[in-house]
Amino acid sequence: MNRESHNTEWKRIWKDDYLKWICGFANAKGGTLVIGKDDDGEIIGLKNYQKLLEDLPNKMSNILGITADVNLLTENNKYFIEIKVDTYSTPISYKGHFYYRSGSTLQDLKGPALEKLILKKMGKKWDAVETHGFSYNDLSAEAFEIFRKKARRSNRVPEEDLNDTDEKLLQSLGLLTDKKLKRAAIIAFGKDPEKLITGAYVKIGFFRTHTDLLYQDEIHGSLFTQVEKTMDLLLSKYMKAHITYEGLTRIETYNFPEKAMREAILNALIHKDYSSANPIQISVYEDWLMIYNNGDLPRGWTTETLKIKHTSEPANPDIAKTFFRAGYIEIWGRGTVNIVDYCTQVGLPEPTFESKWGGLAVIFTKEAEVRPWESSNNVREKDTAKDTAKDTAKDTAKDTVKFLSKNEQKIFELINKNPRITANELSEIISINIRNTKKNMEKLKDKGLLKRIGSDKTGYWEIIVKDK
Repeated sequence: MNRESHNTEWKRIWKDDYLKWICGFANAKGGTLVIGKDDDGEIIGLKNYQKLLEDLPNKMSNILGITADVNLLTENNKYFIEIKVDTYSTPISYKGHFYYRSGSTLQDLKGPALEKLILKKMGKKWDAVETHGFSYNDLSAEAFEIFRKKARRSNRVPEEDLNDTDEKLLQSLGLLTDKKLKRAAIIAFGKDPEKLITGAYVKIGFFRTHTDLLYQDEIHGSLFTQVEKTMDLLLSKYMKAHITYEGLTRIETYNFPEKAMREAILNALIHKDYSSANPIQISVYEDWLMIYNNGDLPRGWTTETLKIKHTSEPANPDIAKTFFRAGYIEIWGRGTVNIVDYCTQVGLPEPTFESKWGGLAVIFTKEAEVRPWESSNNVREKDTAKDTAKDTAKDTAKDTVKFLSKNEQKIFELINKNPRITANELSEIISINIRNTKKNMEKLKDKGLLKRIGSDKTGYWEIIVKDK
């Protein structure tokens, strides 16, 4: 064991507070906690190892309700203890808190993040949970009309189900649990899904630059309504059509294929993490387009996975199944592959899939060399000398990051993930006192890697150079 990783943690001595790390491993993918090693991985040894061998199993059993292997090891006549923790199929708490090991950090899960953990351990998805306080009066007649019209064309729903009552139709779609509406029913068919969860809508804006918003719209209502209205608004108001004629027939061609944009919008709405309470965000520029939704990729996937044939692993299976039955999507994981194909078939570059801001962005560009994130005003011409100087400075800063102390690196990584994290939260996560935490933050500022934007109360931290 040469270094700490996402599933290993070293501690010089034992403190009962470290049970939260064991809790975090049990709720995540398991891991190993080593007692008797310093931050550099050097064995410093334990004097009370015999007592710990007796106490630790009891503490884990009595406080956490779990068991783990506690092994005594020796190196250079120095004893240290290794605690190997398995992942548990039920959520584990420590003093009422549910901790989760993510990367090299320990997170105290609350709200939507805690619900996601509990549902995951139960083998359920967010959209399959039954709702309370909702009735059929909360559902949209327009949404049912759209579904029935589309489903008749798809031939994926028996005609007798389409001719039956709305309740029977929902039952045949698997959107009821003990006659109670599932979340998927409210999201897909609800008049106002935002009564269930904030942010269940689409936000679209036209930008001249990243900071210069010219106009914007919001699309609310059922998911079926959002799909249709978003696409209509995108084509009629936000995208310029190139007009050509074949004989007397007028043909409108947009910067990007309609099929590709529609597939990307469907993908965003169906796979969104609705517990995030953030809307789908569509940013339209003169010559590029971004469609963004909150939501993690399936375990083991990268953005490159989306460009090749892959399995279908919907974030919201009930919503996905409903849209499949209506004929909007396929079930073989071809949506993102189709987005790429639709663009390359007309000579456009492949769209870019980027995992950022806790979600997924699909970026369409007209020319392969255009990289929208490099410039705040979207100007293509570059000053080569300035870029060279910028790259040199960036490389120098990256080299600096490599030589940070372990605690400085942890703070840097945590702020990079959450710019609004507080010093107190940092102190708790990395288990050092608040004074040393602030001292390490000052060092990062002195090294030109960290900058405070705004006030201490309402501001945030800015990473000058992100080491990736």
